[in-house]
Amino acid sequence: MKRITECRICRNKGIKEFFNLGDQPFANSLLKNPDEKENFYPLSLSWCPDCNLVQLNHTADPKELFSDYVWVTATSKTAKEHAVNFYKEILSRTKDLKRGYVLEVASNDGTFLIPFIKNNYKVLGVDPAKNIVDMAIKEGVPTICGFFGEELAMEIIKEHGHAKVIFARNVLPHVANIHDFVKGLRECLEDDGLLVLEVHYAKKIFEELHYDSIYHEHLCYFTLKSIEKLLNQYGLFVFDIEKSPISGGSLIFYIRKKKTEEKPIVQSYREIEKEIKLNELSSWEDFAKKAYSHREELLKILNDLKKEGKAIVGYGASARSSTLLNFCGIDNKFISMIADQNPLKQGFYTAGTHLLIDSPEKVMEKKPDYVFILAWNFTDEITDILKKRFNYTGKCIIPLPNSPKIISV
Repeated sequence: MKRITECRICRNKGIKEFFNLGDQPFANSLLKNPDEKENFYPLSLSWCPDCNLVQLNHTADPKELFSDYVWVTATSKTAKEHAVNFYKEILSRTKDLKRGYVLEVASNDGTFLIPFIKNNYKVLGVDPAKNIVDMAIKEGVPTICGFFGEELAMEIIKEHGHAKVIFARNVLPHVANIHDFVKGLRECLEDDGLLVLEVHYAKKIFEELHYDSIYHEHLCYFTLKSIEKLLNQYGLFVFDIEKSPISGGSLIFYIRKKKTEEKPIVQSYREIEKEIKLNELSSWEDFAKKAYSHREELLKILNDLKKEGKAIVGYGASARSSTLLNFCGIDNKFISMIADQNPLKQGFYTAGTHLLIDSPEKVMEKKPDYVFILAWNFTDEITDILKKRFNYTGKCIIPLPNSPKIISV
């Protein structure tokens, strides 16, 4: 774990720390048994006075975080639906795709490449997690196992030529050597090609208090201003923006190698960021104060339910839930176990808080009074499962966005 001494994008040495979430384990470092020894690492944020990037103060070894991974895209029905729409949006912005190929960086199990394959387009995936790459190949998605950067980009060009379309979803904020990564994207892309980046949007994090999206994998928290500062250095220009339906508030940036006519939405995002002071330090200092208050509010709800003797289970052992549980100190005093649909997580214990993760069927056998929806960005999907699959008629605790609330299913 290394502490940075300068901004990850513009290398300004005057970055200012504004939020400390304490020492935490890696969010996805699940335990085989609750007595297993685990490591805790600093988790805090700084702001850059030049490009205004919000960023983690420490960088973990990427090989420790990503070489064996437990998030599988196909676990989520919402993500699979998004994959089909994502394909259509890319197709509508690309000419002559049949003569080229589509490259996805951090392709996971290949879910987002499958719609292209089904429509007879050539594709290639790249991902560093061997266990997930094996799953993708088994599903018929050609995938290279490796960390993407300029060196791997050159190998891909040599073997496959330049890509007509490159997309990288929810990976840019994870990258330690971000400049090498962006150079690789630019090198690999055809001159008239389309680059698509999907990232968590700092405005959404800021406005809705998504402090649970802060964990060691997410090194950067981008605004349009800070992402343009990064991309423009390498002759890459945003020309359109869309909202993503998943990840609790991400933006999809459409990018080309040459400056092209911008859609009006791009300038409107610039103006909104300025209007709400999104890129100012005082705004983020206020965000930190609200996060501490939110912790007190959530713990009061849980303590009150505990006093009433209510049985509570969790749903969704997501990476973001790890930050929430550890920051708030929520363990088996409050929650007996957590349901998760991903078989790779079942039978393991959460990092730091040591809660057993099991299948939804096993967890819902407990007949809980309350289900604490930890993967709250999938609330609609999860409440639908609770009603239709388990005939659940109890209540759900929704921790975020903003103030925690209790809803009836």
